[in-house]
Amino acid sequence: MLLFEDPATTSKIPALERPAFAKVAAAAHPGDVLTVSELFRICRDLVVITNAVRDWCQARGVALRVLSGPLSNVHDLVANEATTALLINVITAVGIAAAEAEGRHRGRPPALDGARRQEARAAFQDQGTSVAALARTHGVSRAAVRTALADLLPHQAQPDQ
Repeated sequence: MLLFEDPATTSKIPALERPAFAKVAAAAHPGDVLTVSELFRICRDLVVITNAVRDWCQARGVALRVLSGPLSNVHDLVANEATTALLINVITAVGIAAAEAEGRHRGRPPALDGARRQEARAAFQDQGTSVAALARTHGVSRAAVRTALADLLPHQAQPDQ
């Protein structure tokens, strides 16, 4: 048994694009079982669950098992059968609707939002302030700053200055 850990806390990075998932993909073989603690630890959206993750597992002959939550009793969440697909769709949709009805949105609220986000973006664009300096100024992590600047940063990771 191999254990992979993904410390990512953002749903902005699709599951299949996370570095830890790349390690899983490299190690996965037909007949393996991909086991996750909770389904929403690997993906946060019904479309991602049904399209990306299930399709990825089915294409490689890898089963998907969840240890806790409403889908934990399903032996293989990617089984190509109508009952499994229906169960996943209904339970996931009900869970998302219940959370939204309670005012809970999927994911943690951004550490930099509103005026603070705009201020950080302006400092980055106009003055070339580094991610590390912005994090210190705003009292947030560098990851929070990178999230606020995501569309302004190059796709490849750059070391903080």
